[in-house]
Amino acid sequence: MLGFNYKKSVQGLNFFAISEGGSINKMKALKLIWLSDRLHLRKFSRPILNDTYFALNYGPIASHTKDLVENTDFLSPEEKEYRNIYIKNVDQYDYASLLSLETKVFSKTDLQVMKDIYLAFGNLNEFDLSEVSDSYPEWKKFEGHLKSKSSSRFEMNYEDFFIESKGNPIFNSDETSLNLSKDLFLENGYIYRLI
Repeated sequence: MLGFNYKKSVQGLNFFAISEGGSINKMKALKLIWLSDRLHLRKFSRPILNDTYFALNYGPIASHTKDLVENTDFLSPEEKEYRNIYIKNVDQYDYASLLSLETKVFSKTDLQVMKDIYLAFGNLNEFDLSEVSDSYPEWKKFEGHLKSKSSSRFEMNYEDFFIESKGNPIFNSDETSLNLSKDLFLENGYIYRLI
C-alpha cells in the first residue's frame, strides 16, 4: 500500500464541501471520507487516501486528513500551502471550498465511490453520521475501551473494514468478491513492505 496522499485528502475534503453547496461541517466531512475509504477498499482492494484511522468516541477519524481540515501545526509547509489553496476554515466547526475540484488526483473509481457515499449518506448531519459509525465493526471493537476511558483513541486496522456489518446496504457484497478484495489488499501491502 502506498503512503498517505495529502493532495487526495485535500481534494476529498474539497469534494464533500462542494457537494454540500460550498461549505460543510468538519466532522461530517471526516465521516464521509471514512465511509468512502471503507467502500473503496471493499470494492477495489485499496483505500482512496491511505490515511491512518483512529477510533475515537465519536467514531472513526482519518488522522492526517483531520490535521488538514483543522489546519494544525503538524502539517508540512507543502501540505499547508496546498490545503490553503483549496479549502479554508469558516469557523471552529465548518470549512469551505475555495476552488473547483482538482479531479486529476483521483482515479475514476475514487470519484465514483465518493459520489455514491454522498448520495447514500449526504443527507445525514455529523451527529447522525457519528451514531451510524458506531455500528461498524472496525469501530465497535474499541467501544468498551473508549467507554472505560483507558485511552481516548485506538489505531484501527484496515483489515477490519472487510468485516460484514448490518450497516448501509451500499457495503453489501458477495463473499467471493469481498474475500478477493481483501486478499489483493493484503498481497499489495506485503509487496509494498518488501520494496
